[in-house]
Amino acid sequence: MSTDPEAAATAERELCGLVNGLSRQIEEHVRTRAATLGLTGPQATALRELTGPMTMRDLADRMSCEPSNATFVIDKLEKLGLVERRPHPQDRRAKQLVLTPDGTAMRARLLDLLVQGSPLGGLGQDEQDTLQALLLRARQPH
Repeated sequence: MSTDPEAAATAERELCGLVNGLSRQIEEHVRTRAATLGLTGPQATALRELTGPMTMRDLADRMSCEPSNATFVIDKLEKLGLVERRPHPQDRRAKQLVLTPDGTAMRARLLDLLVQGSPLGGLGQDEQDTLQALLLRARQPH
């Protein structure tokens, strides 16, 4: 690791640019694929992240947004008949979000589309695993 502040700042700036650029590419990829299914980018993100029953807060965490934003997205998906709210089995104050059969089918179509031309598609599985491990490590407090 460099002790020269200027070199460290340059390296950090370049890395941040790469991470932000990749993030924008992924968001654009999700948006364009979602549009082919009549969904918005946030709706597609919610469907992608609904890997099983979960609370709104859990979904918001996975979507990296506030619960109120996730609620807005889920309201739209619920009107489309793709998601329903059910009583939480352990917490009667909470609701669980669950995909309907149509939601499960839509999610499967979405996942198929998302892997086609993915910005991460040029990386092998080992490379993706390494990138994920490095990003997780970088997020840890120092």
